[in-house]
Amino acid sequence: MMNYGYQRRVTFGTGPMTKGVKYLLFICVGVFLLQLVLSPAIAILFGLVPILVWKKYFFWQIGTYIFLHGSPFHLLFNLFALWMFGCEIERQWGTRNFLKYFFITGIGAGSCYVLVNAGQRIPVVGASGAIYGILLAYGMIFPNRMIYVWFLFPIRAKYFVMIFGAIELYASITGAGGGIAHVAHLGGMLFGYIYMNYLRIIRRVYMGFLQHKLRKSKKNVYVFDVKKKGDKDQFFH
Repeated sequence: MMNYGYQRRVTFGTGPMTKGVKYLLFICVGVFLLQLVLSPAIAILFGLVPILVWKKYFFWQIGTYIFLHGSPFHLLFNLFALWMFGCEIERQWGTRNFLKYFFITGIGAGSCYVLVNAGQRIPVVGASGAIYGILLAYGMIFPNRMIYVWFLFPIRAKYFVMIFGAIELYASITGAGGGIAHVAHLGGMLFGYIYMNYLRIIRRVYMGFLQHKLRKSKKNVYVFDVKKKGDKDQFFH
């Protein structure tokens, strides 16, 4: 059972690198080295190309695109964010639950992108969708933890997540920041939120259904009101 509660113990940036994060780092670096040798063939086959998923049924791409990256800077940025936020979450949840969450958010991000950009032929690569899911989890578990933007400006984790989510939403609507899969970033956050709150969501949906059935049943009940002699009988619907 995962514990999503806020922990007062400050461990941000401390302690050894966790096992799951270390595995993901090694895989991403190893795949990137293969890309340098085999690119662009490996990007077409294992990157996320929505039209190939729809037309050729390359469903594996929804998972494999996570480990490919477009440049050294892209790789370093994602791995730095993975280490920065992922290690503490893995200590909180355990390696198995952390890796499960990583893949759920990464695959969810890719699925959202494929649905929105069904005809696109350009490969999408990178673990950013899963990273945004991890960022969301960090903000929910440690909402008041201070994060230093560019190592200078302190901001609480919950506000940090809100700002990044708003930026991605704005960019996805306006098309700002061409070449960045903003929909995938939002998809990672969406799947992360659903995964962390699915029991609460199911409960709310069920209660809403019951309330709707109750209101509907009341509309079909006729209540008769007995009036004094001489008054007209009335009934209420």
